[in-house]
Amino acid sequence: MQQVSVLWAYLIYLPIALWLTIFVTGKLFGNAIVYMMDIFHDRKQIAVATNQLFKIGFYLINMGFALYILRINQDELTTKTIFEVLSTKIGGFSIYLGIMLLFNMFLFFRGRKAARKA
Repeated sequence: MQQVSVLWAYLIYLPIALWLTIFVTGKLFGNAIVYMMDIFHDRKQIAVATNQLFKIGFYLINMGFALYILRINQDELTTKTIFEVLSTKIGGFSIYLGIMLLFNMFLFFRGRKAARKA
């Protein structure tokens, strides 16, 4: 019975973590093109290419981290402990994604500032 509970926890966690990653990535890099165009002085090809490369890296780092923290170490899983473990994992991953989002925004602003000085 315990293995079934762990399987259910994984089946709940993975889609949520992956959806959060896709959602945040879409919002961040959908809007980042404006900064990239400014950084690269309206050279669309290089701005789009750079944005896509950053997007792929963001996906790889965040999906990799979501999978890295997947392991659930509980000897006896009850419905209560599954919810507690999932809330901790999903909450922690959400905080991590928020930090990554802010870090990327910092990089965009820093690149924009450097481009304006040039």
